[in-house]
Formats: sequence, C-alpha cells, structure tokens
Amino acid sequence: QVQLVESGGGLVQAGGSLRLSCAASGRTFSSYAMGWFRQAPGKEREFVASISRSSVTTYYADFVKGRFTISRDDAKNTVYLQINSLKPEDTAVYYCNSGSVAATLKSAIFASWGQGTQVTVSS
Repeated sequence: QVQLVESGGGLVQAGGSLRLSCAASGRTFSSYAMGWFRQAPGKEREFVASISRSSVTTYYADFVKGRFTISRDDAKNTVYLQINSLKPEDTAVYYCNSGSVAATLKSAIFASWGQGTQVTVSS
C-alpha cells in the first residue's frame, strides 16, 4: 500500500500558478495510477486529474480546461499537479490518491486520504 503526503499549496492571487506535489512511500509507486482530487468548503470532493502508470495517459476534469497538468516522476516517487491561471473557484484542499487504472480513478472509492494541501486563491 502506498502512503501519500501532499504539499505545495498556499495563498496566491488570481492568475498565479502553483505546483502541487504528492510524495509516496513504498517501492511500488510506479505500479499505481495516480490521481488528484479537491474539496472546496461546503462541497464534496471532486476529481481533478489522473495519470496512468508510465505516464502513458492522462485524464482531466472538464473544468480544468487546459490550466492543469498532471505529471509523475517515478524515480522520486512523486506525482505533480501544475496549476496555472488560478481562479478563486480553485480554492480547495487538494488531495492525491492511487489506484490500479487511471481511467477509473474518477469514480473510485478510496479507503483513506492524506491530509491534503490547501490552495487559496484571492481575487
């Protein structure tokens, strides 16, 4: 089982950028598809993006519209989420998680979550 720690969040102005990181423990990181999710205040957690093993395929939520890029570095056991052109509605706690298939992470049910990283966008 992979343990995950998110970082890289912060307070930024609208239009700014952030790169979130998710560091995973364990030697089997490369065997997992990885995904990013977010939860805004008062809302349910939602899918943001996922990436397959070996970075073959990526998937994004419709609201991303080219502003987010997911990537992974298996040598560092880390998955990243680059967020550009930040909007106030991007304010949320961002989480990562792992699974078997990137295409199905969007609707997967996870046993546990990390602490997430807070992203706050000011207008």
